[in-house]
Amino acid sequence: MSDSNNFDLQAFLPYLLNQAAEQSSLAFQRSYKNRYNMLRTEWRVMFHLGLFGTMTARDIGVRGKIHKTKISRAVQKLTEKRFILRQRSAEDRRQESLQLTVSGRAAFLQLRKTAEQYQTDLSAEFSVEEFALLQTMLKRLIKH
Repeated sequence: MSDSNNFDLQAFLPYLLNQAAEQSSLAFQRSYKNRYNMLRTEWRVMFHLGLFGTMTARDIGVRGKIHKTKISRAVQKLTEKRFILRQRSAEDRRQESLQLTVSGRAAFLQLRKTAEQYQTDLSAEFSVEEFALLQTMLKRLIKH
């Protein structure tokens, strides 16, 4: 058994990654929450539809690594806000195609612009080379 007094949580990579993710997303989270009363999963569903077009909830779950119950709640909320349109598949009545409405597309475009500016602000903390290296290393960890 190892001595638990020697474990440095502040240097533990999963802890550091979680702290960095939470801290770096807080300001951006305020932008979509304040403007559209949207939660994180709703934002993620909307961005998948805005970037990739019509998708099923399952497609979003696989691509975004989001649990299906969270997607289901987000889809319901986004439908209530009239940001997405649900269309039942003729071949499989259990499946729905999801797409942004006109107001959903407008919200997506506004939030994308905010996200791009936020990315620019975050990257200003690093040199161009450091930021590129950080992105490369994080992508490598995601694949791990």
